[in-house]
Amino acid sequence: MSKMMVFTGNANPDLARRVVRQLHIPLGDVSVGKFSDGEISTEINENVRGKDVFIIQPTCAPTNDNLMELVVMADAFRRSSASRITAVIPYFGYARQDRRPRSARVAISAKVVADMLTVVGIDRVLTVDLHADQIQGFFDIPVDNIYGSPVLVDDIEDQRFENLMIVSPDIGGVVRARAVAKSLGVDLGIIDKRREKANHSEVMHIIGDVEGRTCILVDDMVDTAGTLCHAAKALKEHGAAKVYAYCTHPVLSGRAIENIEKSVLDELVVTNTVPLSAAAQACDRIRQLDIAPVVAEAVRRISNEESISAMFR
Repeated sequence: MSKMMVFTGNANPDLARRVVRQLHIPLGDVSVGKFSDGEISTEINENVRGKDVFIIQPTCAPTNDNLMELVVMADAFRRSSASRITAVIPYFGYARQDRRPRSARVAISAKVVADMLTVVGIDRVLTVDLHADQIQGFFDIPVDNIYGSPVLVDDIEDQRFENLMIVSPDIGGVVRARAVAKSLGVDLGIIDKRREKANHSEVMHIIGDVEGRTCILVDDMVDTAGTLCHAAKALKEHGAAKVYAYCTHPVLSGRAIENIEKSVLDELVVTNTVPLSAAAQACDRIRQLDIAPVVAEAVRRISNEESISAMFR
């Protein structure tokens, strides 16, 4: 631990401060700003030679600024002779662009970002609930993808919900939802979205009996909240007593807050991998949990060369 140093950019300094409090070390001194033309500037204000450096920087909005801050900081630490640089990216932006669907003429931006992080000298990446597990294979360096589900599960248990059922809002999230349902020892439901005919609106088929149940939708992120709000409406129409949503990453872009406030969703519970906007903080249907203890434990284990997977056994 004596060689460990933790730094942060401007993406989520509150999370970084919470992490170092858990580790009982000070937050490293680095100045990260912009030149008059908008270029990112960074300067390390203390000696990092031979240190085990961790940079806490989610690449949330403004995505490109936060990504460039991370890249420029990493280069500065490498040129300052840090012995190892670990990028702690609680929310990994560009993760949704991870393939070329039907050979469309699009970029695989997740791979581009992986190459950027590697070429500037980052030795290791630590992230939380990566949108697609296969993104780890885009890197030529170790990637630790830790889970936010223990934080969510602990809160669900604390709420003492009655007649509980975990629901996946789509087929793609079934594995995640099943893991949460198994941890809690409760039933699993699935929402299967499909268009019966061209030019017809999407129909939501609910797999499982939700009549009178307290349903919890589980997903890795909430962006515009459209999927969750439509899912909540479908569940209520099928007789669900209450509908909550638990998501790790509160991206909450566009009209997300408006969508949530107009929906039948009883509450949205998220973590602080991404800082909440003022509007999100003011919304009484959004509650935020602290993921800093999980991130701090992962950082400690990496620095001490201990197992990460043992955290989730």
